[in-house]
Amino acid sequence: QVRLVESGGGLVQAGDSLRLSCAVSGRTFSTYPMGWFRQAPGKEREFVASISRDSISTNYADSVKGRFTISRDNAKNTVLLQMNSLRPEDTAVYYCASTRLSYIRSYSPVNLLDYYYWGRGTQVTVSS
Repeated sequence: QVRLVESGGGLVQAGDSLRLSCAVSGRTFSTYPMGWFRQAPGKEREFVASISRDSISTNYADSVKGRFTISRDNAKNTVLLQMNSLRPEDTAVYYCASTRLSYIRSYSPVNLLDYYYWGRGTQVTVSS
């Protein structure tokens, strides 16, 4: 059974940093791209960042480019999201996700529909 568990969320002030972590079990982690998404109250879930299975390629939403960094440690079955210069508009529940298919080494999907396995999310709240 594939399981994704996020951690690291919390309440911070604007300008602060947080690092989210997602631990994956139940599959060969290094074979699949990973992504981070977020969902604010009353809004649809949106793409934040993704990383190819061996970190060759990353993609970011325009709203987080230059502030967020996605990385993965295949030895620890973990994907990270370093979030710097946080803004109140970054407030949301953050979800990590894994694709169902392995894809080519350099592919890091941005479409929510490419992801099949999801964690339960971790709340990030940024106060002004």
